[in-house]
Amino acid sequence: MAKRNIAVLILSLVLFTGCAELMKTIQTVSAVKQLTEGDITGGLKEALTIGARNAASRLASQDGYWGDPSVRIPLPDEAKVIIDNIGRIPGGQQLIDNVILSINRAAEDAAREVAPIIAGSVTRMTISDGYNILHGADNAATEYLRRTTWNELYSLYRPKISTSTGKEIIAGISAQESWNTLTQKWNSVANSVAGRLAGFNTVTTDLDDFLTNKALEGVFLKLAGEELKIRKEVSARVTPLLREVFGTLDQ
Repeated sequence: MAKRNIAVLILSLVLFTGCAELMKTIQTVSAVKQLTEGDITGGLKEALTIGARNAASRLASQDGYWGDPSVRIPLPDEAKVIIDNIGRIPGGQQLIDNVILSINRAAEDAAREVAPIIAGSVTRMTISDGYNILHGADNAATEYLRRTTWNELYSLYRPKISTSTGKEIIAGISAQESWNTLTQKWNSVANSVAGRLAGFNTVTTDLDDFLTNKALEGVFLKLAGEELKIRKEVSARVTPLLREVFGTLDQ
């Protein structure tokens, strides 16, 4: 009789443990299923909005571009000829230093407008987009936004850049003035008899176009970093919806 009772007890424990594991599994599956398509899309929109706000805040701070080698904006490639022949321009090195600093300051100034622009853009994300992004690569949301909003962001962002490059940023001059001074001095050398004999070409880069593209590349690079944090770090999921949606990836 005692042996029978022990056997029943052991069987009960096994069944109970099995049921507990089963209930845990059911509850986990149920929790995932309770996520509606709208939840998933909403979570992705929150992730992009929060990520954009964090990325823009960093870029808009003092030295956000200038102090970060990963996003610091150099002179346009077309200016390489100037750099290689800087000794031909009076005060040339100082001119280059001024324009590089000033265009980065202009980008930092314009970065203040990034977050609201992206926040407005994510409203068009569809349910299908949200599901694919959630289960996609670690930068899927960033790449989606880059692919679907770059042109719009460019159109909205360039006027901000243009305004910024026109502001007096350093030494009482603007980024545009620094660039114009540098290129004008170079072009006078390139157009001289000696310059033509040397085969030098004039430089006519559209600074605002160059700066807008470079500044946006920096935005998306930082946004990708913010997305990765939300996907991988629980502490970065600062809202209940983010914890719920991205928590499904931890299962």
